[in-house]
Parts: sequence; C-alpha cells; structure tokens
Amino acid sequence: MTDREPPAAAPSFVLTLWCPDQAGIVHAVTGMLVEWHGNIVESQQFSDLAEDRFFLRVKFAVDDPSSADGDLLDRLREAFAPVAERFDMTWNLWEAAAPYRTLILVSKFSHCLNDLLFRWSKQALQVDVVGIVSNHLDCEPLAKTYDVPYHHIPVTPSTKADAEAQMLSLVDSLDVHLVVLARYMQVLSDDTCRALEGRAINIHHSFLPSFKGARPYHQAFDRGVKLVGATAHYVTADLDEGPIIEQDVMRVDHRYDAADLAAAGRDVESQVLSRAVRWHADSRVLVNGHKTVVFR
Repeated sequence: MTDREPPAAAPSFVLTLWCPDQAGIVHAVTGMLVEWHGNIVESQQFSDLAEDRFFLRVKFAVDDPSSADGDLLDRLREAFAPVAERFDMTWNLWEAAAPYRTLILVSKFSHCLNDLLFRWSKQALQVDVVGIVSNHLDCEPLAKTYDVPYHHIPVTPSTKADAEAQMLSLVDSLDVHLVVLARYMQVLSDDTCRALEGRAINIHHSFLPSFKGARPYHQAFDRGVKLVGATAHYVTADLDEGPIIEQDVMRVDHRYDAADLAAAGRDVESQVLSRAVRWHADSRVLVNGHKTVVFR
C-alpha cells in the first residue's frame, strides 16, 4: 500500500455583519450559504434591543470542487451583496486564515511590543507584522531580533503633522489592515484618527482619568490603589475614549511599591492588548456605536 495524501481542507471564510434588527436575517444568510455549499462551523449572534440592532459572525467552509477557483472570495461577496442590500447590512467577508497586515507604533516602553512580536512569531496571533514605527530608537534592537523593519520617525511639535503623514504613507504603501499603538506616547491628530477609524487599537493603564500625565503608577502608589488594570480600545478623536475592546485588572496591596505597581501594570497591559489584537484579527469585534460587540 502507498500512503495517500490527506484531503485538502475546504476553504474557510468569516462573515460579519450588523444591521437593523428584523425577522429573516439568519434565514437569508444561511440560505445563501447553502446555495454555495457552505458548511457553518461557528456562528454567534447578538440583538441589541435598546438600539434595535442585530450583529452576526459566521465562520463557514465551502465544500465544493469548484471552490478551488482563485476568485471564490470575490464570487461569494458578489453573491452576498443582494442579501446585504435587502437588510441594509454593513458587512465584511474575508478568508478565515488570511492574516491582518499589522503596523505597530511604539515609543520607549517595549513590553507590549515584545509580547506581540513573541506571540506573532509563535503564530498565536493571526497577524503579519510588516513594520514598526517609533519616535525613538530604544526598541530598534528588539525589532532586529524578529527581523521586522524599524521606521524611526521623530516627533516634535513642529514636525508632528509631517510625522503622521509619513506613518500614514507607510500604512498605504505596506497595505496595512491594522495599526496597533503598543504604548505609543503620542496623541494622534483628529485627521489621523479618522483615517484609521476602526483599524487602530490603543492600550493604556486603567488609572485614567484619575491619574493623568507622567508617573501614573507613582500617583497610584501615593493613593494606595488596590487594583491595577488596562484598557484596549479603538482609536478615536476623543482621547482614550474610543470603543472598548477588552479590559482586565489584578489585585495589589500594601506590599507593592511604585515599581511593583508598574511591573504589574506592564503584565496586564500586554495581556489585554494581545487579546484585543487577536479578537480583531479573528474578525470577532464589531463596533456598536460607542461600544463593541465581541464574539469570543
């Protein structure tokens, strides 16, 4: 006997949508998938009764010989368009395994960057890190260990607009799907926030707005805080007030000094940001006004 090649896996896709809540949405979606020999392998839905809005995420495989054609994704999108128009849907349809081309922005603190690069190298995140942008050189050695292009773009009050233009130029030239602010200590302009709407994720400590500015962990220590946490959210023109994707906290006590609090904060920030990036890259996060729906 000779070994046989295992059958090729059927191509898989992820469909996400949101629209006014009404009868027949799921029936219409699944009916279209049946016509295309689609086998649903994961489905999650949510109805926001207060806003009369419906959200759906469906992962499906197309088990059909003709699905080997290279333009299957385009044909699926074309076939779904009438369904979307009928129900006034906002929707996205992507290949399930396609990685998000990701640009990471960082300043001097490297803990979030290091965590993301390690997870990416171990294929724990469905991203392809195509570059790192920083206003400092501190993280360049780390980037070199992962062989990721490092773009040093200094920022001063007089060069801020030009620096953002250079960053956005990289977003376009590198065909970037996702921008991650991994402790990038610069406030993006309103225009840049609008240009990156829905595809830029930021991380910050949970002490806002109580402890703003420099040395927040020292301020927290002086006040005797008992919880250290972090928030990952989409970037908007409202500073640190974009739709929240993920949050977490850890308990601390009187034995923690300011350095201990900062170390605890670094751990939480790294974990929260990596979860937010993973869920976004898996097409599990749908924006619902000032909030999000996260299909974990």
